Amino acid sequence: MHNLTIIQNPERIEFKDKFIERYSKLTDWETFKKYNLSFLRKSIRVNTLKTNIKEVKARLDKDWILEQVPWCDEGFWIKNKQGRLDVGNTIEHSLGFYYVQESASMIPPVVLQPKPHEIILDMCAAPGSKTSQIAQYMQNKGVLIANDVKGDRLAALGINLQRMGITNTLITLSKGERFKDLQFDRILLDAPCSGTGTIRKSLKTLRMWNPGMIKRISYMQQKLITTAFNLLKPEGTLVYSTCSLEPEENEGIIDFLINKFDNAKVEKIDLDIKSSKPITQFENKIYSSEVEKCLRLWPQDSDTEGFFVARLQKT
Repeated sequence: MHNLTIIQNPERIEFKDKFIERYSKLTDWETFKKYNLSFLRKSIRVNTLKTNIKEVKARLDKDWILEQVPWCDEGFWIKNKQGRLDVGNTIEHSLGFYYVQESASMIPPVVLQPKPHEIILDMCAAPGSKTSQIAQYMQNKGVLIANDVKGDRLAALGINLQRMGITNTLITLSKGERFKDLQFDRILLDAPCSGTGTIRKSLKTLRMWNPGMIKRISYMQQKLITTAFNLLKPEGTLVYSTCSLEPEENEGIIDFLINKFDNAKVEKIDLDIKSSKPITQFENKIYSSEVEKCLRLWPQDSDTEGFFVARLQKT
Protein backbone atom coordinates (compact mmCIF):
# COMPACT_ATOMS: atom_id res chain seq x y z
CA MET A 1 0.00 0.00 0.00
CA HIS A 2 1.29 3.46 -0.85
CA ASN A 3 1.37 6.34 1.65
CA LEU A 4 -1.61 8.39 0.55
CA THR A 5 -2.33 11.98 1.51
CA ILE A 6 -6.10 12.29 1.49
CA ILE A 7 -7.65 15.49 0.10
CA GLN A 8 -9.29 17.52 2.87
CA ASN A 9 -13.06 17.13 3.28
CA PRO A 10 -13.48 14.17 0.91
CA GLU A 11 -17.15 13.94 2.01
CA ARG A 12 -17.82 17.19 0.13
CA ILE A 13 -16.87 15.51 -3.14
CA GLU A 14 -19.83 13.95 -4.88
CA PHE A 15 -19.76 10.91 -7.13
CA LYS A 16 -22.82 10.55 -9.35
CA ASP A 17 -24.89 7.40 -8.75
CA LYS A 18 -24.42 6.27 -12.36
CA PHE A 19 -20.66 6.73 -11.99
CA ILE A 20 -20.53 4.64 -8.81
CA GLU A 21 -22.70 1.95 -10.37
CA ARG A 22 -20.53 1.79 -13.48
CA TYR A 23 -17.14 1.78 -11.75
CA SER A 24 -18.27 -0.76 -9.16
CA LYS A 25 -18.63 -3.19 -12.08
CA LEU A 26 -15.16 -2.33 -13.42
CA THR A 27 -12.96 -2.30 -10.30
CA ASP A 28 -12.92 -2.40 -6.51
CA TRP A 29 -14.92 0.78 -5.91
CA GLU A 30 -13.70 1.59 -2.38
CA THR A 31 -10.00 1.36 -3.30
CA PHE A 32 -10.57 3.30 -6.52
CA LYS A 33 -12.41 6.01 -4.60
CA LYS A 34 -9.72 6.20 -1.90
CA TYR A 35 -6.96 6.75 -4.49
CA ASN A 36 -9.04 9.30 -6.41
CA LEU A 37 -9.46 11.31 -3.21
CA SER A 38 -5.75 11.38 -2.47
CA PHE A 39 -3.08 13.69 -3.87
CA LEU A 40 -1.07 12.64 -6.90
CA ARG A 41 2.71 12.36 -6.50
CA LYS A 42 4.58 15.04 -8.44
CA SER A 43 7.00 13.79 -11.07
CA ILE A 44 9.49 15.19 -13.57
CA ARG A 45 11.24 13.94 -16.71
CA VAL A 46 14.88 14.93 -17.21
CA ASN A 47 15.49 16.51 -20.64
CA THR A 48 18.60 14.76 -21.99
CA LEU A 49 18.73 17.15 -24.98
CA LYS A 50 20.06 19.84 -22.63
CA THR A 51 21.58 17.99 -19.70
CA ASN A 52 21.87 14.55 -18.11
CA ILE A 53 20.32 12.74 -15.16
CA LYS A 54 23.44 13.01 -13.00
CA GLU A 55 23.64 16.79 -13.39
CA VAL A 56 19.96 17.35 -12.64
CA LYS A 57 20.17 15.13 -9.55
CA ALA A 58 23.22 17.07 -8.33
CA ARG A 59 21.51 20.42 -8.90
CA LEU A 60 18.27 19.45 -7.15
CA ASP A 61 19.82 17.43 -4.35
CA LYS A 62 19.88 20.28 -1.78
CA ASP A 63 16.09 20.84 -1.73
CA TRP A 64 14.51 17.81 -3.35
CA ILE A 65 14.20 14.05 -2.93
CA LEU A 66 14.13 12.17 -6.24
CA GLU A 67 12.79 8.62 -6.63
CA GLN A 68 13.20 6.71 -9.91
CA VAL A 69 10.07 5.96 -11.99
CA PRO A 70 10.69 2.28 -12.89
CA TRP A 71 9.21 2.43 -16.41
CA CYS A 72 11.02 5.56 -17.62
CA ASP A 73 14.80 6.04 -17.23
CA GLU A 74 14.48 9.85 -17.27
CA GLY A 75 11.44 9.94 -14.94
CA PHE A 76 11.54 10.74 -11.20
CA TRP A 77 8.96 11.32 -8.50
CA ILE A 78 9.97 14.48 -6.70
CA LYS A 79 9.37 15.76 -3.19
CA ASN A 80 10.58 18.98 -1.60
CA LYS A 81 12.45 18.43 1.67
CA GLN A 82 10.48 21.36 3.15
CA GLY A 83 7.19 19.90 1.84
CA ARG A 84 6.63 22.72 -0.72
CA LEU A 85 5.31 21.89 -4.18
CA ASP A 86 6.82 24.60 -6.40
CA VAL A 87 8.58 22.14 -8.71
CA GLY A 88 7.78 24.34 -11.73
CA ASN A 89 9.43 27.32 -10.07
CA THR A 90 13.11 26.40 -10.19
CA ILE A 91 15.94 27.69 -12.36
CA GLU A 92 16.39 24.16 -13.72
CA HIS A 93 12.77 24.12 -14.88
CA SER A 94 13.10 27.52 -16.57
CA LEU A 95 16.27 26.32 -18.34
CA GLY A 96 14.37 23.33 -19.75
CA PHE A 97 16.44 20.80 -17.81
CA TYR A 98 13.25 18.93 -16.92
CA TYR A 99 9.56 18.79 -17.73
CA VAL A 100 6.92 18.44 -14.99
CA GLN A 101 5.05 15.38 -16.23
CA GLU A 102 2.78 12.82 -14.58
CA SER A 103 4.58 9.48 -14.34
CA ALA A 104 1.88 7.51 -16.23
CA SER A 105 1.98 10.06 -19.06
CA MET A 106 5.62 9.07 -19.70
CA ILE A 107 4.50 5.59 -20.83
CA PRO A 108 3.21 6.23 -24.41
CA PRO A 109 6.51 7.69 -25.78
CA VAL A 110 8.46 4.85 -24.09
CA VAL A 111 6.13 2.31 -25.77
CA LEU A 112 6.37 4.16 -29.13
CA GLN A 113 10.18 3.64 -29.17
CA PRO A 114 10.95 6.59 -31.52
CA LYS A 115 14.24 6.45 -33.44
CA PRO A 116 16.42 9.27 -34.80
CA HIS A 117 15.87 10.07 -38.52
CA GLU A 118 12.29 8.77 -38.55
CA ILE A 119 9.23 10.76 -39.59
CA ILE A 120 6.81 10.75 -36.67
CA LEU A 121 3.40 12.27 -36.02
CA ASP A 122 2.08 13.28 -32.60
CA MET A 123 -1.54 13.71 -33.61
CA CYS A 124 -2.97 15.45 -30.51
CA ALA A 125 0.21 17.03 -29.19
CA ALA A 126 -0.53 20.05 -26.97
CA PRO A 127 0.66 21.06 -24.42
CA GLY A 128 3.72 18.98 -25.30
CA SER A 129 4.84 16.63 -22.52
CA LYS A 130 4.83 13.58 -24.79
CA THR A 131 5.97 15.57 -27.88
CA SER A 132 9.08 16.76 -26.06
CA GLN A 133 9.73 13.23 -24.78
CA ILE A 134 9.49 11.82 -28.34
CA ALA A 135 11.86 14.54 -29.65
CA GLN A 136 14.27 13.67 -26.85
CA TYR A 137 14.29 9.97 -27.86
CA MET A 138 14.80 11.07 -31.51
CA GLN A 139 17.87 13.03 -30.30
CA ASN A 140 16.43 16.10 -32.07
CA LYS A 141 16.91 14.34 -35.45
CA GLY A 142 14.41 13.28 -38.10
CA VAL A 143 11.06 15.07 -38.36
CA LEU A 144 8.39 15.20 -35.70
CA ILE A 145 5.04 16.75 -36.61
CA ALA A 146 3.20 18.01 -33.53
CA ASN A 147 -0.44 18.62 -34.37
CA ASP A 148 -3.36 19.93 -32.38
CA VAL A 149 -6.81 21.22 -33.15
CA LYS A 150 -6.90 24.22 -30.78
CA GLY A 151 -4.79 27.32 -31.45
CA ASP A 152 -4.56 28.39 -27.80
CA ARG A 153 -3.23 24.96 -26.84
CA LEU A 154 -0.58 25.25 -29.56
CA ALA A 155 0.78 28.43 -27.91
CA ALA A 156 1.66 26.38 -24.81
CA LEU A 157 3.13 23.66 -27.02
CA GLY A 158 5.40 26.14 -28.83
CA ILE A 159 6.65 27.66 -25.58
CA ASN A 160 7.35 24.24 -24.06
CA LEU A 161 9.25 22.98 -27.12
CA GLN A 162 11.32 26.16 -27.13
CA ARG A 163 12.17 25.83 -23.45
CA MET A 164 13.22 22.20 -23.98
CA GLY A 165 15.54 23.14 -26.88
CA ILE A 166 13.66 21.09 -29.48
CA THR A 167 14.53 21.77 -33.12
CA ASN A 168 13.23 18.77 -35.12
CA THR A 169 9.52 19.57 -34.68
CA LEU A 170 6.96 21.22 -36.95
CA ILE A 171 3.78 22.45 -35.30
CA THR A 172 0.53 22.14 -37.27
CA LEU A 173 -3.02 23.25 -36.51
CA SER A 174 -5.46 20.81 -38.07
CA LYS A 175 -8.16 18.28 -37.33
CA GLY A 176 -6.42 14.93 -37.04
CA GLU A 177 -8.68 13.39 -39.66
CA ARG A 178 -7.62 16.03 -42.22
CA PHE A 179 -4.11 14.60 -42.63
CA LYS A 180 -3.91 12.92 -46.03
CA ASP A 181 -1.31 11.52 -48.46
CA LEU A 182 1.42 11.47 -45.81
CA GLN A 183 3.17 8.40 -44.45
CA PHE A 184 4.73 8.12 -41.02
CA ASP A 185 7.11 5.60 -39.44
CA ARG A 186 5.42 6.02 -36.08
CA ILE A 187 2.34 7.79 -34.80
CA LEU A 188 1.27 8.66 -31.28
CA LEU A 189 -2.47 9.19 -30.89
CA ASP A 190 -2.93 10.39 -27.32
CA ALA A 191 -6.63 10.81 -27.94
CA PRO A 192 -8.99 13.42 -26.46
CA CYS A 193 -11.01 11.52 -23.87
CA SER A 194 -13.38 11.78 -20.90
CA GLY A 195 -10.36 12.04 -18.57
CA THR A 196 -11.71 9.69 -15.90
CA GLY A 197 -8.12 8.70 -15.10
CA THR A 198 -7.29 12.27 -14.06
CA ILE A 199 -9.80 12.75 -11.21
CA ARG A 200 -6.94 12.98 -8.69
CA LYS A 201 -5.73 16.24 -10.21
CA SER A 202 -9.00 17.52 -11.65
CA LEU A 203 -12.14 16.94 -9.61
CA LYS A 204 -14.21 18.82 -12.20
CA THR A 205 -13.96 15.64 -14.33
CA LEU A 206 -16.50 14.13 -11.92
CA ARG A 207 -18.97 17.00 -12.46
CA MET A 208 -18.64 16.82 -16.24
CA TRP A 209 -18.93 13.03 -16.50
CA ASN A 210 -22.06 11.52 -18.04
CA PRO A 211 -22.71 8.29 -19.97
CA GLY A 212 -23.82 10.21 -23.09
CA MET A 213 -20.49 11.94 -23.47
CA ILE A 214 -18.63 8.60 -23.56
CA LYS A 215 -20.59 7.58 -26.67
CA ARG A 216 -19.82 10.90 -28.34
CA ILE A 217 -16.12 10.82 -27.46
CA SER A 218 -15.62 7.20 -28.53
CA TYR A 219 -17.12 7.99 -31.95
CA MET A 220 -14.52 10.76 -32.40
CA GLN A 221 -11.75 8.40 -31.21
CA GLN A 222 -12.80 5.83 -33.83
CA LYS A 223 -12.42 8.47 -36.56
CA LEU A 224 -9.02 9.56 -35.26
CA ILE A 225 -7.58 6.06 -34.94
CA THR A 226 -8.81 5.16 -38.45
CA THR A 227 -7.03 8.23 -39.85
CA ALA A 228 -3.88 7.46 -37.84
CA PHE A 229 -3.76 3.87 -39.07
CA ASN A 230 -4.21 4.99 -42.69
CA LEU A 231 -1.26 7.39 -42.31
CA LEU A 232 1.06 4.67 -41.08
CA LYS A 233 3.72 3.17 -43.36
CA PRO A 234 3.66 -0.63 -43.72
CA GLU A 235 5.52 -2.09 -40.70
CA GLY A 236 4.88 1.25 -38.92
CA THR A 237 3.95 1.53 -35.23
CA LEU A 238 0.89 3.28 -33.80
CA VAL A 239 0.54 3.93 -30.08
CA TYR A 240 -2.97 4.78 -28.88
CA SER A 241 -3.36 6.16 -25.37
CA THR A 242 -5.93 7.90 -23.18
CA CYS A 243 -6.16 9.12 -19.59
CA SER A 244 -9.63 7.55 -19.49
CA LEU A 245 -10.72 4.37 -17.72
CA GLU A 246 -13.86 3.81 -19.84
CA PRO A 247 -13.80 0.50 -21.78
CA GLU A 248 -15.56 2.12 -24.77
CA GLU A 249 -12.71 4.63 -25.11
CA ASN A 250 -9.95 2.06 -24.67
CA GLU A 251 -10.39 -1.66 -25.31
CA GLY A 252 -13.47 -0.81 -27.40
CA ILE A 253 -11.42 1.41 -29.75
CA ILE A 254 -8.70 -1.23 -30.23
CA ASP A 255 -11.37 -3.87 -30.86
CA PHE A 256 -12.96 -1.52 -33.43
CA LEU A 257 -9.63 -1.00 -35.23
CA ILE A 258 -8.59 -4.64 -35.50
CA ASN A 259 -12.06 -5.56 -36.77
CA LYS A 260 -11.85 -2.82 -39.39
CA PHE A 261 -8.31 -3.56 -40.65
CA ASP A 262 -6.97 -7.09 -41.24
CA ASN A 263 -3.42 -5.73 -41.15
CA ALA A 264 -3.69 -4.13 -37.67
CA LYS A 265 -1.81 -6.22 -35.14
CA VAL A 266 -1.81 -5.55 -31.39
CA GLU A 267 1.63 -5.92 -29.79
CA LYS A 268 2.22 -6.89 -26.17
CA ILE A 269 3.43 -4.06 -23.92
CA ASP A 270 6.12 -5.19 -21.53
CA LEU A 271 7.04 -2.63 -18.86
CA ASP A 272 8.24 -2.65 -15.29
CA ILE A 273 4.89 -1.53 -13.91
CA LYS A 274 2.10 -2.97 -11.81
CA SER A 275 -1.06 -2.83 -13.95
CA SER A 276 -4.45 -4.53 -14.24
CA LYS A 277 -5.94 -6.93 -16.74
CA PRO A 278 -7.55 -5.14 -19.68
CA ILE A 279 -11.34 -5.43 -19.87
CA THR A 280 -12.50 -8.04 -22.39
CA GLN A 281 -16.20 -7.70 -21.75
CA PHE A 282 -18.38 -4.97 -20.32
CA GLU A 283 -22.16 -4.61 -20.26
CA ASN A 284 -23.29 -6.15 -23.60
CA LYS A 285 -19.95 -5.90 -25.37
CA ILE A 286 -17.36 -8.64 -25.82
CA TYR A 287 -13.99 -7.40 -27.08
CA SER A 288 -11.36 -9.36 -28.99
CA SER A 289 -8.95 -11.29 -26.74
CA GLU A 290 -6.20 -9.28 -28.52
CA VAL A 291 -6.97 -6.36 -26.19
CA GLU A 292 -5.33 -8.36 -23.39
CA LYS A 293 -1.97 -7.22 -24.81
CA CYS A 294 -2.79 -3.58 -23.95
CA LEU A 295 -1.85 -1.80 -20.73
CA ARG A 296 -4.65 -0.74 -18.36
CA LEU A 297 -3.55 1.27 -15.36
CA TRP A 298 -5.92 2.04 -12.49
CA PRO A 299 -4.81 4.78 -10.04
CA GLN A 300 -4.50 2.13 -7.30
CA ASP A 301 -2.19 -0.14 -9.35
CA SER A 302 0.96 2.01 -9.17
CA ASP A 303 -0.27 5.16 -7.38
CA THR A 304 -0.49 7.20 -10.62
CA GLU A 305 -3.22 8.66 -12.79
CA GLY A 306 -5.45 6.15 -14.54
CA PHE A 307 -4.16 5.39 -18.05
CA PHE A 308 -4.58 3.13 -21.06
CA VAL A 309 -1.93 2.37 -23.71
CA ALA A 310 -2.04 0.14 -26.79
CA ARG A 311 0.74 -0.55 -29.30
CA LEU A 312 -0.25 -1.56 -32.84
CA GLN A 313 1.68 -2.52 -35.92
CA LYS A 314 0.61 -2.26 -39.54
CA THR A 315 1.63 -5.62 -41.03
